[in-house]
Amino acid sequence: MKVFLGIDTSAYTTSLAAVDENLQILADERMLLKVEKGKRGLRQSEALFLHIKNLPHLVARLEPVLFKQTCALAVSTQPRNQENSYMPVFLAGSSLAESLADFAQIPIYKVSHQEGHIMAGLQGKAELLAQPKFLAVHFSGGTSDILLVENSQPGCFSVLSLSSSQDIHAGQLVDRVGVAMGLPFPAGTALEQLAGHTFNNKEAAIPVAINETGFSFSGAETRALQMLKAGSSQEQVAAAVLGVIAKTLEKMLRRYIEEFMIKDVLLAGGVMANNLIAQRLRNRLEHPAVGARLHFAPPGLSTDNAVGTAMLAAVRYCYNDAEKAN
Repeated sequence: MKVFLGIDTSAYTTSLAAVDENLQILADERMLLKVEKGKRGLRQSEALFLHIKNLPHLVARLEPVLFKQTCALAVSTQPRNQENSYMPVFLAGSSLAESLADFAQIPIYKVSHQEGHIMAGLQGKAELLAQPKFLAVHFSGGTSDILLVENSQPGCFSVLSLSSSQDIHAGQLVDRVGVAMGLPFPAGTALEQLAGHTFNNKEAAIPVAINETGFSFSGAETRALQMLKAGSSQEQVAAAVLGVIAKTLEKMLRRYIEEFMIKDVLLAGGVMANNLIAQRLRNRLEHPAVGARLHFAPPGLSTDNAVGTAMLAAVRYCYNDAEKAN
């Protein structure tokens, strides 16, 4: 059996994963970076330090036989496929990956965190991986992007950003409002539980902010905090926050589905693990008038993980092997 290792050190999760040549998951180990109650996040220096502490513990969790059978590894070294895309936290993972690759004399593939999310979302979706192009949504605490993805060759995505948040990200909106309500960080799960039956309450709706070049969530944060001060219930505010994210995505996706005449949309990132948002998007976009085919990343692979990174190592290694054979 051939094994492929993936390493990802994002803003709030240290991750190691292993897959086989058939992209079956052999290991998926993660440690969430601890954020003190009341804080809205970590500085990059704090997160980098925690990643360095966490990585030896995750390595120890992997079965030794996996390392003996590892043929190649991949590591996320930057947030996006852009020249100036950089965050210090990725240095922790890349340092370990380069050391392991040099020691074992195996190939190393340097990828972006965003590519890892896209690939993880394709787990079990061979029909989408075979599409020459598809739309993708990557909504998390550090990214709010709508993308056009082209499969130039297996595991090598050409990613064009169509639209992005012009201020805070969707995950930041969720976490900032959640922390203001006394919820633990990250606040996504707790906010979804609070929203519950009030999710479709139009009286507590927050207007979307969209223009020709992108969209915005800072106004939604201001409005949500005003609602809290005015005495709105936490349930109403939670529903309004998730509702404005869903409505923003609906409007933006309608625009690009029509413009590019592409029906397949992959939705990944921690915010896309929210069941209420997913259900609203399905109701509004998958009916015949729009005809979208929404492909949500598996719930466990929506949040930050190294599974997609390991999958990228596998497909790139196997593709290169096939090229050599020809």
